[in-house]
Amino acid sequence: MNLARVAMNVPAVAAVYEHAWRPTLFYLASGRTTGSDRREAVDTLRLRGGKKVLDLACGPGNFTRYLSEFLTGDGYVTGLDYSEPMLAKAVADNAGPRVGYVRGDARTLPFADGTFDAVCCFGALYLIPDPIAATREMIRVLAPGGRIAITTSYREDNLFGKASTAAAGLSGLRLFDRDTFPSLFAEAGLIEIDQRVHRFMQYVDATKPA
Repeated sequence: MNLARVAMNVPAVAAVYEHAWRPTLFYLASGRTTGSDRREAVDTLRLRGGKKVLDLACGPGNFTRYLSEFLTGDGYVTGLDYSEPMLAKAVADNAGPRVGYVRGDARTLPFADGTFDAVCCFGALYLIPDPIAATREMIRVLAPGGRIAITTSYREDNLFGKASTAAAGLSGLRLFDRDTFPSLFAEAGLIEIDQRVHRFMQYVDATKPA
């Protein structure tokens, strides 16, 4: 297990992740705040009504509970993570009537095909051992007509990008180029593919055809 993944399994990191670790690192990497990312997530996923949502690699649930506040009726958000300390923090601090948490492996999701109306992974694919397999699993469990959205690292195709990739690799982080996820979405038959790049982060979303 690499250094970055080890950190996500340390209780002390879980304790400060939501209010200090993530906001600081994401602002430095993207110039965006947690609040702006949350609001964009709701719009991008088109959350409303009784939709079923999967928040992959949910960490301490800092997005999970927020997303649930925009649902009604049978609407529900399932947060999945592999880290026990993160899930314990999520249950303690971000539980709710439309929220549930599951421990699982992002590469082999414990859900049937087409289970969710919206699937997201905000800031974790660069930590997962096989991010491509995890993304394909997200697409598999997404229902026809559903929305998928990811936020992950971005690498420029130049010498600086190569140097950044080498430096990030020392800690176990991955950096992805501009084409990785749009191409993966297109190959899977997704439509309405959109990508925005902010500094060292990229935001990619798409729709699964109905």
